[in-house]
Amino acid sequence: MRLCAERASEGIRSVAVDGWAVDYVRLDGEGHPLAPPFCYRDARTSAAERQLHQRISPNRLRAITGIQRQPINTVYQLYADRLAGLPPGHGWLNLPEFVLARWGGAHVSEYTNATHTEMVDLEKRRWSREILDAAGIDSALMPRLVPPGTPLGQLEGELARLPAFHNTQLIAPACHDTASAIACIAEDNEDWGYISSGTWSLVGTLLSRPCNGPDARVAQFTNLGGVGDRLLFQKNVNGLWLLKQCMEAWMAAGAAWDISELCAAAECQPTPNELLDVDDPELLRMDNMPGRINAQLRRTGHRTLSDAGANAPAFASLIFHSLAARYASLITSIEEIASKPLPRIYMVGGGSRNALLRRLTERATGRLVSVGSPESSTLGNFAVQLAALDDNSERGEAFRERVARYAAQIARS
Repeated sequence: MRLCAERASEGIRSVAVDGWAVDYVRLDGEGHPLAPPFCYRDARTSAAERQLHQRISPNRLRAITGIQRQPINTVYQLYADRLAGLPPGHGWLNLPEFVLARWGGAHVSEYTNATHTEMVDLEKRRWSREILDAAGIDSALMPRLVPPGTPLGQLEGELARLPAFHNTQLIAPACHDTASAIACIAEDNEDWGYISSGTWSLVGTLLSRPCNGPDARVAQFTNLGGVGDRLLFQKNVNGLWLLKQCMEAWMAAGAAWDISELCAAAECQPTPNELLDVDDPELLRMDNMPGRINAQLRRTGHRTLSDAGANAPAFASLIFHSLAARYASLITSIEEIASKPLPRIYMVGGGSRNALLRRLTERATGRLVSVGSPESSTLGNFAVQLAALDDNSERGEAFRERVARYAAQIARS
């Protein structure tokens, strides 16, 4: 923020924050953290998930929220707090909204981020009293829901003393980074699917109405809030976390790889005879990813790979082919469940830089894969801010169209 202030001598009109979903901070009466936040991968949610389902069934949770069941969701984290006897304090905020609040913004939960908590009623677009009661969560401690593009006040505190921040507005963008990333795709029509490829892979399409029928529930697709009353009908699956964890294991063993060199070497590998189940819960955990991958190969009767760092290209090739195959199966499922043909796919996020993964995805899906920005979340955040500064009185279709126009201008520049 200080570097921005130094560079923007003309002043900064607004600041907005997006980030990953589900993690949160418990607050005291003055808005300060009661304790450091937990990481969503913390194993404490496993027991919380099982016990909460004894109070409200997974099917009922799904029917209310339309959200893919995952132990990382905020509802299970808050229930884990309750099981551990942690004080609820004076409420909580997800991380992006917490940062905005620390800079002087109102205490809110932005809608795209709130939907991933698994506590928002899909049809009524408000916190579900039934879920809160089942989880023993005091509804008075729930932050106010606001749509993306909501002004939250003026930046205050020490930063506001800098000339560039004298009149800076704080804006809640699409605080969920995936919602910001998809807002950056500047297309008038919506005949496309998307793959937001990074640590996680988010595969989906935009819908104007919820899709929460039996097929969507069985396939565990989610209805995530989007900009301008749109829904991101998508599924969270594993992503480049697999390779990142492998690279950390090899580095610890003294075999560091540059990602560009590793991708080039992976392209020279023969096509693997087997593919990974990238959604295997064991592959979502931390540490010893080469060993976890080999354990799955062993379990499924396939040949294991030498986990030495010198064999990294074979692991990378296996991971890329497996991700591309999973993307293809999900795109087909979306077309069938949502009754929406998807002749084009946009790939955004850091994974869009990976030319090999793009080519494998194009081959596996049989569709044109267009490359979006690897910094799509940031650019979508900008587009929402610009649209809000232009006119903050409307949050529906007109707002979505303004965001798309600004996204197109940003893309051209």
